[in-house]
Order: sequence, then structure tokens, then C-alpha cells
Amino acid sequence: MTPDLIAKALALLRNADGLLITAGAGMGVDSGLPDFRGNEGFWKAYPALAQARLSFSEVASPDTFRDDPRLAWGFYGHRLHLYRRTEPHAGFEILNRWATRFARGAFVFTSNVDGQFQKAGFDPDRIVECHGSIHYLQCLDACFGDIWVASGVDNPVDAVACRMEGELPRCRNCEELARPNILMFGDGEWLEARTAQQEHRFRRWRETLQRPVVLELGAGTAIPTVRHAGESLGVPLIRINVREPEVRGAGVGIGAGALAALQAIEASWG
Repeated sequence: MTPDLIAKALALLRNADGLLITAGAGMGVDSGLPDFRGNEGFWKAYPALAQARLSFSEVASPDTFRDDPRLAWGFYGHRLHLYRRTEPHAGFEILNRWATRFARGAFVFTSNVDGQFQKAGFDPDRIVECHGSIHYLQCLDACFGDIWVASGVDNPVDAVACRMEGELPRCRNCEELARPNILMFGDGEWLEARTAQQEHRFRRWRETLQRPVVLELGAGTAIPTVRHAGESLGVPLIRINVREPEVRGAGVGIGAGALAALQAIEASWG
């Protein structure tokens, strides 16, 4: 993270009339959240799943909710409790301040399901959660196409065994098992209506811009949804990534964590 790279990023920001913030799992690392990078990172966070040799893609699947619902809800229930008690790091506050400096403001596009941008005070109408949100539920069988807030899910989780205790969350329409409204692996039942509404608002905002800039934070290539979203716009891109900062075309790559890079740019911006 050299002064030259910071200066290039700052020049791109100053020339823009709108800021698109695209964020992957690396954005939450500075808040103490796991990024599940590879099985080793995933198993470090969930030893019970390491012992069972279950990968992230195996656990994060509708099939697991059908085959072993207490394990599936143990995993997602633990994450829900974790995200509820986690405070967004100072980088979110920096981004919120920056949003006011652009004529058209800012919009967030994130694959994170943790709700940290909303918790940090970002306008919910200017956020796209492309993989859904753990803070919303749906029926496992997608009955009625209904999506509702997960505020009533507070069951204790046996963290050692990664299993939810007590009554499992139920669909408020048919009383069958409920699940998070998150796009999982091998998922044919995800209800995307909420995310589709978010994407519609994003497209309308995008049409108002003349000189947008993309600021990508902690988005890797293993699941490249966020990278593709930013790159597909064909506008200048600032990529902040510890392991994979390379940028093709117009833009700059900064090999650093999200918080450190944002603080460095902020210090130069003044």
C-alpha cells in the first residue's frame, strides 16, 4: 500500500459523481467476522464441522436443512447470533462519510448476508444483498413466496456440537421448517423477490450517473459474484484486497485489508 496507489485511488474518487461500494466477505474481517476462506478457515470457525469433515458448501445447502435440520440451524443460528452482536468496524463509518461527497451519493452491492451495512447506518434502499440476508426467513419449500423478518429466531445453539436447541424456526404460513432467505449451494428454492427489488432500485440509481467509480472491498475470486458485478460496469475500479488486488483496465489495486486502506485514503483526502 504505497502513497502512489493511495493517490491514484483518491484521484478516481474525486472525479466521480457516484460511488458504488462492492463488498465481499473480506469486508467483515476487521470486525472480527470469519471469511470462510477454504475448508481450513471454515473449520477453524466451526470445529464440530471439521470433525465431521463437512465443507461450507455441504452445510450451506437446502439438503442439509432436510437431512439434519438441527445441524443446519446450528450453523445459521450461530451466525445469526454472531452478526447481531458484531459492531461494524470504523471503515463503515468512513464510507458513510464519503457517500455525502458525491453528487449522486453511494450504493452498496454485497454478497455478505450479515446486515452490517444496515447496522452501520447505510440507507437500506441503497443496498443490494445479492445472496440474500440471514436476517430474513422463508419456507424451506418456498410456499406462498413469503419472506419475513427473522426477529423471532433467538434459540440457543450448542456451539460445540453446532446444533440448535429447542423448537426450530417454522414457516409462518404452513408450519413446515423455515430457513434463512439466503442463496445456498444447489439451491432451487431461494426466494429472490427481496433481492430483485433491491436490484431494481440499483439500476434506477445507476442510470442517473455520468462518472461512477467502483470501490471493491474484500471480494475474492472463489465466489466471484461481487467482482463480476463491479467489473461488468466498465468504469474505473478501486480494488482493495489482501490476497488478490490485481486490476485489469482502468483502476488501481491496493493489497491491504479494508479498514487499513480506507483509513489511508481518508487521511490523504482530508
